[in-house]
Amino acid sequence: MTGRVVHFEIPFEDGERARGFYREVFGWKADTMPGMDYTMVASGPTAETGMPSEPGYINGGMLAKELSPSPGPVIVLDVESVDDTLAVIEKQGGSTLVGRTAVGDMGFSAYFKDTEGNVVGLWETA
Repeated sequence: MTGRVVHFEIPFEDGERARGFYREVFGWKADTMPGMDYTMVASGPTAETGMPSEPGYINGGMLAKELSPSPGPVIVLDVESVDDTLAVIEKQGGSTLVGRTAVGDMGFSAYFKDTEGNVVGLWETA
C-alpha cells in the first residue's frame, strides 16, 4: 500500500546536541551514517535490518538544516514510483523541490511542496 507515513526527518543546527536531546528525552537511538551527512534514528526497538520490530511506530533521520529542503520536521510517504507521484503532485498544484534521488542501494527519495506550502518527502523502495 502506498501513501503510508514510513519515515520522518528532523533538521538540526548542531548534530551532537540534537542527537543527545532526542536520546536523553525519548530514548531514541541515533547512528550517524558514514559519508552521508545523515543520522538514522530508531524511535523504538528494531530488528537486525534496522526496521521497527514492533507495530505502531516509525523510524526516521536527522540532517543539518542546510541540507534539508525544510526548516522544520518532514514526514516521508511511501510511493510505488517517485516520478509518477511527482507528476500527479504537479498536476494538483504542488511543486517538486528535490527530484528523484538515489539513496545508496536502498531506494529513491524526493521532496515536494504541497498546495499549503508544507514540505513532504517521498520514498520509493529499490
